[in-house]
Amino acid sequence: MKKIKILSISDHPLSPSGVGIQTKYVLEAALRTGMFEVLSLAGAIKHDDYGATRLEKYGDDWIIKPVDGYGNRDVIRGAIKQFKPDVLWFMTDPRFYEWLWSMDNEIRTHLPMVYYHVWDNYPYPHFNKPYYDSNDVIVTISKVTNDIVKNVSPEVDLRHISHSVDTNMFKKCSDSDLEKFVKENIIERDKDKFVFFWNNRNARRKQSGSLIYWFKDFLDVVGHDKAMLIMHTDPKDPNGQDLEAIIEELSLGNGKVLLSTNKYPPEVLSMLYNMADCTINISDAEGFGLATLESLSCETPIIVNMTGGLQEQVTNGEEWFGIGLEPTSKAIIGSQGVPYIYEDRLSKEVVVDALLRMYNTSKKEREAIGKRGREHVLKNYNFENFKKAWHELFLEIHEKYGSWNERKNYSSGKFEEI
Repeated sequence: MKKIKILSISDHPLSPSGVGIQTKYVLEAALRTGMFEVLSLAGAIKHDDYGATRLEKYGDDWIIKPVDGYGNRDVIRGAIKQFKPDVLWFMTDPRFYEWLWSMDNEIRTHLPMVYYHVWDNYPYPHFNKPYYDSNDVIVTISKVTNDIVKNVSPEVDLRHISHSVDTNMFKKCSDSDLEKFVKENIIERDKDKFVFFWNNRNARRKQSGSLIYWFKDFLDVVGHDKAMLIMHTDPKDPNGQDLEAIIEELSLGNGKVLLSTNKYPPEVLSMLYNMADCTINISDAEGFGLATLESLSCETPIIVNMTGGLQEQVTNGEEWFGIGLEPTSKAIIGSQGVPYIYEDRLSKEVVVDALLRMYNTSKKEREAIGKRGREHVLKNYNFENFKKAWHELFLEIHEKYGSWNERKNYSSGKFEEI
């Protein structure tokens, strides 16, 4: 049987970014069936080598080609000409793909365009409508994104497949395994200290500097020897603040705020979630927030801003799997490319109160919250369902829309009444 060819564009699928991780999950869901071939244009990072690579597990069925940014028109034309794909699948923020949608007639004449869409917040971005309408199918990562596309471009073929995590990898470990991990990794963890964990890119919207300042205010209340904050990030990220300088300024060294800077594989990250008593994300905008879902999968409760995809993780509408914080303010911000979008900010008082509430929750109750959180993940973000949904969707798209000589349901011309 002839295999269906997928051309993908995204963050490098072997990178630790949320987009990279989800790309890997999506493409492996297809590849494991033996019915697909994939050419990945791998972007968003600085490459030391631009040569194509193959993973031993998939051989010639998965070729990864590094590109600058997310590619360009000539790169796409060359890939389509040489690989002759049946589906173009791409993912991340739409501002990176205006150039791609500008050539949609050129691409869609031969194959369908499938966009896995990330959008953080309201108001409805009607300025995105021309981009949405340039796809054959849009798949959304969250309930917020799904509602946005449904209202902005009601004619588009819309599907919803939420992000997911490997629940066999991210799970609660035994006390003995955790103790061994802490010793082997020389982590400065006092068993009597309450551990908060923050796993994010050190970028402006992630509010990393604010968290450190507010964590000091929390320590001023409970005592500087009672809790610690582990931040898994790059403290010198050019898109963020100098976290080392902030820690020094506030005298939060000596195990109060610990920076974790190594790039860890999933099994190590899982241990870090297990080591924590609570995981935090107070971003002012968050399309989904993968770290908190990984945390819940490990039965560790979360504190999150009720923005973007975070709000559907912390509650199912009836139960809570941590503390959800309603934004203190919702300011309309924007740029030339994104004229308007809400920025959901939290105040110091709200965050410090949440830290105190979690700190004062008994271990027994936190464990109960964590167990409910994992059940929430297994029910609503099930990894096997995620893989099955993507495999079936790729087959459906190929059948419904076809490609090349069998292209269906697309016309490059539009007729409008004048």
